[in-house]
Amino acid sequence: MDLLATIGLEETHTPLHIILIRLVIAAALGALIGLERGSTSGVAGLRTHILIALAAALFTTLTFEIYHASLEFSPQQGPDPIRAVEAVTAGIAFLGAGAIFQQRGSVQGLTTGAGMWLAGAVGLSAALGFYIIAAAAALLAVLVLAAMRGFSHKVVSKNDAPPGGD
Repeated sequence: MDLLATIGLEETHTPLHIILIRLVIAAALGALIGLERGSTSGVAGLRTHILIALAAALFTTLTFEIYHASLEFSPQQGPDPIRAVEAVTAGIAFLGAGAIFQQRGSVQGLTTGAGMWLAGAVGLSAALGFYIIAAAAALLAVLVLAAMRGFSHKVVSKNDAPPGGD
């Protein structure tokens, strides 16, 4: 524990490998939903759904970790660290919504908005000292954005959906 604290890594209540598995599962399940939405001309497609699912999993994981950490410091007070996460989430959602715009029947910026939300979760994770979790989520996001770009556009164009929906 002292070595981890020395290099800035925080211990987690939930085992780290379980957290990483949960993030990957969230990304995979978000992909399933995104594939379906993209294939039926949905506005938000593959990458958007993956990023949203990943960000939600990360925010939820962080909330539980904050809660368990705060119980150790003051078990009698009934800690409520979730308020801080709610404030961050609401602020990022506001910024993400500003990145989304509609023009002539097409919606632009959904993936950017989802990416902003995820970046906020990654920032919150890093600020709390959960560096490995933050790095894993960021790496998954980069893989989703880069590797899925061509794949999601092929799926959308095969189904004659309007471009720019992801």
